[in-house]
Amino acid sequence: MSNTNHQKQLIQLGLNIAHYRKLRGLTQQELALEISMSRTHLSNLEAPGKVTSISLDKLFTIAEVLQIPVTALLDFKRS
Repeated sequence: MSNTNHQKQLIQLGLNIAHYRKLRGLTQQELALEISMSRTHLSNLEAPGKVTSISLDKLFTIAEVLQIPVTALLDFKRS
């Protein structure tokens, strides 16, 4: 898998996080506090023009807080 493909997937991951965060009615600040991450880092993760990586541990924590399976965040086919 190419670096470009990874970049596209990281961008989609961020968009998925934003989507499910909004569905739960949480602001970036609220989710950031729940997952012990700065709001700026979360904002960078969700920004469609940025490529920001995330640890698997933090990914599982986000899914837990959003009350969704981690696979939902990794669904890169979702529009």
